[in-house]
Amino acid sequence: MKVSVVVVGKARGLGSVLAEYESRAARYWRLEVVEVSQARGRVAGQVLGKEAEAIRSRLRPGFVRAALTRGGQPWSSVELARWLERLSQGPERGVHFLIGGAFGLADDLRRECDATLSLSSFTLPHDFARLVLMEQLYRAGTILRNEPYHKGPK
Repeated sequence: MKVSVVVVGKARGLGSVLAEYESRAARYWRLEVVEVSQARGRVAGQVLGKEAEAIRSRLRPGFVRAALTRGGQPWSSVELARWLERLSQGPERGVHFLIGGAFGLADDLRRECDATLSLSSFTLPHDFARLVLMEQLYRAGTILRNEPYHKGPK
C-alpha cells in the first residue's frame, strides 16, 4: 500500500535520523514524503489557507486522508497498525498523512479528512511530528509482520 506523508516545511536538523526511519518504514510501505512550502505571513488564517492549497495540490484521488493534530484521536501503535492493515486490504489506493506548519492545519482541510489522529497532546514542531510518524509507520510494519521490534502488547 502507498503511504504518503505530506508535510509543510523542510526537515531541519533531523535529517539523518529522519532518513533512517524513512528508510526503515519504506521496508513495509511504498513510502512517499512530500514537502510543501511553508507560507509566509503573520496572519494565521492567510498562512493556513495558502498551506492548505499547497497540501491539496499534492493529494491523490482514492487515498484516505489522515490529519495529524494535537486534538485528534490518540491511537496506540497496534491500533495504527491494524488500521493500516484494513486499508491495505480495501479498495483505497493509499493513505495521505497530513502534517501542518507552525499554525497547524486549516479547519476546512481537517474536516475533509477521513481520520484525525494525535501523535501527542503536546504541540510538536512539524519535523518532530514527521519523525514520530515515521517511527510509528516502521513499528506498524513490524507489528503486522510479527517482528521483534515492538515490545508492547499486540
